[in-house]
Amino acid sequence: MEYNLEIINLTKNYQDFHLEQINIKLPKGKIIGLIGENGSGKTTTIKSILNLMAYDKGSIKIFGKDSRFLTKKEREEIGVVLDDSFFSPILNVNDINKLMKDFYSNWNEKLYYDTIKKFKIPCNKPLKEFSSGMKMKIKVLCAIAHEPKLLILDEPTNGLDPIFRYDIIELFNDFVSNGENSILMTTHITSDLEHLADEVIFIDEGNIILDVPKEKIDNEYGIIELLEDNFTKVDKQDYIKSLKYKNEYYILVNSKDEFQKKYPKLEIRKPTLEELMLMLVKGE
Repeated sequence: MEYNLEIINLTKNYQDFHLEQINIKLPKGKIIGLIGENGSGKTTTIKSILNLMAYDKGSIKIFGKDSRFLTKKEREEIGVVLDDSFFSPILNVNDINKLMKDFYSNWNEKLYYDTIKKFKIPCNKPLKEFSSGMKMKIKVLCAIAHEPKLLILDEPTNGLDPIFRYDIIELFNDFVSNGENSILMTTHITSDLEHLADEVIFIDEGNIILDVPKEKIDNEYGIIELLEDNFTKVDKQDYIKSLKYKNEYYILVNSKDEFQKKYPKLEIRKPTLEELMLMLVKGE
C-alpha cells in the first residue's frame, strides 16, 4: 500500500502536556478524521506535519520523503487549511486568483472560478464583507485549486451551516475520488465524518485511544441503553465502557454480534462518533 503521509512515533513534550508516540498512516485515495477534545493534541500533530513546530522524537514522511526536506515542488503538492490563516480582508476573489497564480505553478484557474460560481461567491466583494462560511469556502478552495496530492485540514467545516458543510464535504469526496489524493482533517463536528472518513483516529490527552476504519464502527461497535435492573445482569467482560446518565446506563461494545448472541433480548444500535468519543472519555 502506498501512503501520502506516514507519522511514526511522533512525540512532543511540553511542561504540562505530552504528545505520546503518535502513529498515523494515510493511504492514497483515503480520508482520515482526527478527532478529540480541544487540547487533546490534534493541532500539535498538524503543526508538526507542516514543520510549524519542532517535535522531540519520531519521524514524518510525506510522499515517502522526510517532511523536513521536501523540495518547493513537493511542498506545492500539499494543500493546507488552518483555522488561524487567511488573506487580507481588503482582497476579493479576483485578487486572490492573481496572487495564487503567481505563487503556485499548478494553479488551476478554471477549477477555481468554476467552484466560485458553484458556491455562488461574489467576485468583486471584499473578504471583510463575507460571512465566516464564505471565508472558509475560499480557504478550502484555495487549498484544492493548486492541485495538491495531500490536504491537511484543521477544522475545515468550523463555522459553516449544514448546507455549506454539505458543499465542502462534496468537494472533499471529489478530491480523493481519483484514488491518488488523500486528506487528513481534524474536526470537532464529528457528524461530518459520518459520511466522509474512511478511518477515524481518536486522540485524547496526547494519546491515540482509538484507530479504526469507519466501516468497523458502523458494523461492529454498538450502544445499548439499559435500566439498572438489566445493567447489573450484563457481565463487565462483555462491554468496553459504561456510562450512567440520569436513570439509565449506556454500555459500549466492539462486537455487537457476539453481544447479541449472549443477550438476545437487549436492543443494540450503532453509535455516532460523538457518542463513541463520550463513552471512551467519560465511561468507566
